[in-house]
Amino acid sequence: MIIDLKSATNLLEEKLIEWYELSIKFIPNVLVAVIVFILFLLIAKLFKKYIGRYLSTVIKTEALSKLLITFLYFIILGVGLFISLGILNLDKTVTSLLAGAGVIGLALGFAFQEIVSNFVSGILIAIRGPYRIGDTVKVDDFIGDVIGINLRVTRIMSFDGIEYLIPNKYMFTKPLLNYTTTPMRRLDISIGVSYSEDLDFVEKITMDVLAKIEGRVEQRDVEVYFDEFGDSSINLSARVWINYPEDNNYLKFRHQAIKKIKKAFDENNITIPFPIRTLDLPSEFIKDHHDNS
Repeated sequence: MIIDLKSATNLLEEKLIEWYELSIKFIPNVLVAVIVFILFLLIAKLFKKYIGRYLSTVIKTEALSKLLITFLYFIILGVGLFISLGILNLDKTVTSLLAGAGVIGLALGFAFQEIVSNFVSGILIAIRGPYRIGDTVKVDDFIGDVIGINLRVTRIMSFDGIEYLIPNKYMFTKPLLNYTTTPMRRLDISIGVSYSEDLDFVEKITMDVLAKIEGRVEQRDVEVYFDEFGDSSINLSARVWINYPEDNNYLKFRHQAIKKIKKAFDENNITIPFPIRTLDLPSEFIKDHHDNS
């Protein structure tokens, strides 16, 4: 028993001495690894402070700028960590960390697929810039002014004061109409005049009125076309181009044009007829009504 205890003590003493010698030999590697990681930490902080200011001026979207700066910051730290582990000869640990990061990333991608797609769409919107804050846009049944863009949703204020939060995936993949980026827009007005009117005179009066509309694009001619013989009128379509982005109140232009056309027609005795309706009543109904009266 005494011999066994003595052998165990000797074995433990040998192991302790071996571990001590290994730790003494390993200290330089540890110091180098710590110094390397601290160096990368300082580089990452300097990058975040100085390069981050430059990126903020280049990238107009604040959320994207902060995201990119933070992402590059952790990339630098990650490189420093893996180099430090390599200095410590922990290659298997580095491999395990990379494999674990890949598996976790894949799992999170499936679990939060919708969030990730909105996030990626937000980044692409910020880079490509199909619309900006202040633009008037329409996507499906949503129309209004863009009042905010972040990496998950776009905020749109409708013309009747309702705020919509629309996922960026929806904004990026659906057909989008941006009224603001269009330098001008055509205003179409449909009118009906009496069959007894002189159509050449009607055309001249309509064109003269629309030519004087405030905000009209003078490089584009006013157009007036007679469309059809209606039930009670000859219908025409008047077209005029307006500077839309300078004053995006499209309804104001239409309001102004209709008022001026009506006033000019009244001054020139041009009749806009009421629709004519013919009621075909059964003879029994007419006879009974006549007898009762």
